[in-house]
Amino acid sequence: MEYIRVQHIDDPLFAKLHKLMGEVFPAEEVLEYSLWKEPLEDPDIYVYVAVHEGEVVGITEYRYYKTFNVAMTDFTIVGREGLGLGRFLQQKRQEHLFALAKENGKELFGMFAEIYDPYRVGDYEFGGVKVMNPVVRREVLSHLGFMRLDLDYVHPSWQMNGEAVSGLDLGFLPYDGTTTALPTDLVVDFLTTYYAILPDKPKEWLEMVEKLKAQEQVALLPL
Repeated sequence: MEYIRVQHIDDPLFAKLHKLMGEVFPAEEVLEYSLWKEPLEDPDIYVYVAVHEGEVVGITEYRYYKTFNVAMTDFTIVGREGLGLGRFLQQKRQEHLFALAKENGKELFGMFAEIYDPYRVGDYEFGGVKVMNPVVRREVLSHLGFMRLDLDYVHPSWQMNGEAVSGLDLGFLPYDGTTTALPTDLVVDFLTTYYAILPDKPKEWLEMVEKLKAQEQVALLPL
């Protein structure tokens, strides 16, 4: 199994990557093909694929924010069962993030992730790959130590139409094992930075951010 970074839209691996994304995620979660050019070339966005026998069978995209000393896993895709892909991608990503934090003179504080809640929305379809079922994914993330922030979470659609996407939780994996809440400033700064690329923010998202600003911290709850 190879762990290969994709940094250009004309990389042959990118076409396979984007096809797999479209098979797995709903349309509002997938950035249009041509709009990937800038993110792929951004040195602070890491898009890696797992390549098995010449085919893209898994993908992970993530970021490390030096200022906040936190990471964000944008998504992880397991495209085929029986290859140990989830563990492979998680370990490779974690090793890289720990190294990036060390270069920054710190130990990684934690990692954000948007996590589907199939108990609120039961009609997700995830490409027929059983391991990508939202129930399975949620349990795996819980086993890894992810928790959910205590807020009614929405995010702007990646289709850039100004609509709010619901049915997810904002999760966080604290690496010290003792963190039970996050400073609101960290959450607000992270969200505004992460979604700065989307020009049209839905009213629901703006209201969520303003509500957060009125709090001192946000509790972390079990998934």
